[in-house]
Amino acid sequence: MARIDFGDAEAALMAPEQATSETYFRLGMMYSTGTDCAPDRVAAHKWFNIAAARGHDQAASYRQELAIEMVEEEVREALRQAREFLTLH
Repeated sequence: MARIDFGDAEAALMAPEQATSETYFRLGMMYSTGTDCAPDRVAAHKWFNIAAARGHDQAASYRQELAIEMVEEEVREALRQAREFLTLH
């Protein structure tokens, strides 16, 4: 199994204007798998959405796959958080 380096994930939160789409994708993976944090589907969906908006090739499919496991309110909240983040950054 491949190991994903989440080292730059925290940096994305500190300096989002310098983060890449891959960094946001890694945040989505981190929250979806519960690596170095508690699993959080809303946060994972949000970061996959942001990664997709920033041009990551696989992020949209991961977001869609995750959305199947979520209730409507969770998806709405994740979309709201992603819009807010993208508006600010």
